[in-house]
Amino acid sequence: MPVTLRAKCLIVGDSAVGKSALTQVFHSDGSHFPKAYSMTVGVELCVKNINIPETNDSVELYIYDVAGKEMFSDYVQQAWDHPSVMMVVMDVTNETSFSSCNRWIERVKAKAGQHIPGVFVANKIDLDNRRVIMKEKAQEMANSKGLEYFECSAREQDNVEAPFYYLANAFYKLYHERLEVMKTIAS
Repeated sequence: MPVTLRAKCLIVGDSAVGKSALTQVFHSDGSHFPKAYSMTVGVELCVKNINIPETNDSVELYIYDVAGKEMFSDYVQQAWDHPSVMMVVMDVTNETSFSSCNRWIERVKAKAGQHIPGVFVANKIDLDNRRVIMKEKAQEMANSKGLEYFECSAREQDNVEAPFYYLANAFYKLYHERLEVMKTIAS
């Protein structure tokens, strides 16, 4: 019997790093890239079902694209409650967006606990001539925080699906690990 799990995915990072673009490109299967930038002032929610390979099961990702401006933090507080997985996004052309990631990670972990599955996404890799955060530095940060590292370009639709699929599979695996613990306790 197929199982559908529901996971709350928080997407965080400074404003203008491309969180909404990543979300919209992924949600639309690449058919929609927002050409005009409009700042997220609260939380934008979209849902996408992801089939788990080699099973009949799926994970329904409730993707919470959260405003990156500090002035909206009080407004979006409820969206932060009980996340299942997290995606921290930075812009490879913006040193500040990289530095801020520690704060974003700690905020999510404060709400979810230290062992939340997560990814660290370096966006805008298509702007290679303006890149200031090198892959090695970002990879090192991801490793130090226990996050899986991905590089992508929402504009070029390059590798956008990979972090979302990783999160769905990580959540599915975590579900099965917890299920096994419960079965052990029950017997």
